[in-house]
Amino acid sequence: MDDAVVLELVSSPWLLPALLALVVGDAFLVVLPSETLVVALGAAWAATGSPALAPVVLVAALGAIIGDALCFAIGRRVGLDRWRWQRTGAVGRALERARRTVLTRTAVLIFTARYVPFARIAVNLAAGASGLPVRRFLPLSAAAGLAWALYNVIVGALVGAALAETPVLAIVIAVGVAIVLGLAVDAVVSRVVRRREERESGQ
Repeated sequence: MDDAVVLELVSSPWLLPALLALVVGDAFLVVLPSETLVVALGAAWAATGSPALAPVVLVAALGAIIGDALCFAIGRRVGLDRWRWQRTGAVGRALERARRTVLTRTAVLIFTARYVPFARIAVNLAAGASGLPVRRFLPLSAAAGLAWALYNVIVGALVGAALAETPVLAIVIAVGVAIVLGLAVDAVVSRVVRRREERESGQ
C-alpha cells in the first residue's frame, strides 16, 4: 500500500458509514478492529490532513454509544444466563464480576470496560439486566464513548505527526502502539479488579 492508496481510502464517501458499522459491531464481536481503524485515521489525519478529524471522533463515539445501548437493551430483555456463551469462558467470568458491582461502581465500570474487550460486553449486558435506569446509563455511555474516540484518535495523531513524511509507516506504527497500550490497559484494569475482589472476599 502506498501513500496514494491511503489518500484515496481516507477520502472515500464510504469511510464514515464503514467506521460507524464497525464500531457498532465491535460492541458484540470483539474481533472487529474498531480501535485499530480509529487510531489509523488519527495517524492519517496527522500525516496527510485527511480525513477531517471532528467527524471521525463524532462517528466513532456515536457508534460506541449505539453499540453500548444495544447491549444494554439485550441485557434488559434476556438477562445474563439465557445463552451458554453468557455462562462460560471469558464472557461468563466477566459477566459474573460485572453482575456483582455494576450498581455500586457504575461510572467506573462503564469507563474502564470501554478499553477491555470482553469487559465492555459484560458491563453493558449486566447494566441492562440489573435494572440500571436508562437515564443513568446513557450519559455515562456517551461520555465513555467520546473519551474512547478521542483517546484513540490522539494516539494515532501523535504518531502520525512524528512520521508525517511517511503516512503508511505512520499508520502501521500507530496501530502497533495502540495495540501495546490496549494490552497494557487491559492488564492494569484486570489486576486492579482482581486485587479489589481479593480484598473484598477477605473481609
